[in-house]
Amino acid sequence: MEKRKYYLFLAGMLAIVGWGPFNYFPTVIPPIKLNSWALNKIKIINSQAHNIDPMVLKLSLAAYLKARQQGLDNKHLLTIIDYSKPSTVRRLWVVDMAKGKVLFNTWVTHGKNSGSLIPTSFSNEPGSLKSSIGVFLTTSQSYFGENGYSLRVVGLEQGINDNAYRRDIVFHGAWYANPKVIKKYGTLGRSWGCPAVSEETVRPLINTIKDDTLVFIYYPDRKWLASSTFLIG
Repeated sequence: MEKRKYYLFLAGMLAIVGWGPFNYFPTVIPPIKLNSWALNKIKIINSQAHNIDPMVLKLSLAAYLKARQQGLDNKHLLTIIDYSKPSTVRRLWVVDMAKGKVLFNTWVTHGKNSGSLIPTSFSNEPGSLKSSIGVFLTTSQSYFGENGYSLRVVGLEQGINDNAYRRDIVFHGAWYANPKVIKKYGTLGRSWGCPAVSEETVRPLINTIKDDTLVFIYYPDRKWLASSTFLIG
């Protein structure tokens, strides 16, 4: 048991410094300036979701405001996924930005080729079976497919996630995204790159976030953080 705790700690530390195929140095977070409205929202959201990293929340709000400037976000909703965290914790949040209310905080899977307990490798390539990071927009295209009730998303960042629609990266439900799986195996199951949630959660989640709302999927990837048009400039 002590050895398992050590490996969990080690994996977490590697994720924090951005260790991965293209992340051999500590991550440098771009300077973010937020207005008073956003700073107030951070305090309100943190008071409800103590498990969300304040730095990730700050970055997600910066991206949200930039998206709003571009006429994106139809319902004042922001979905945040923090892939620097292990799949054993609730690392997905949905926030009503107008009301300053956390609507969901639940478990979410990552791609089978992105890593085991904590993902460390991401891709924009079809067939990679890896998760993608960056800023996405949900669509109105909810449907019933091989994985049940699902929702298509569009990647908004060229070269980072703009193949998401073509890759069929969708929100969907899965039996292996249930916390009961964690109790049995010590980790959630993994998808083919989709952010899958439990079958009990998927319908209310999709019905809430569909129709042009923003999704911010974080990992401390130096290249993305240094070049994302939603975070710099």
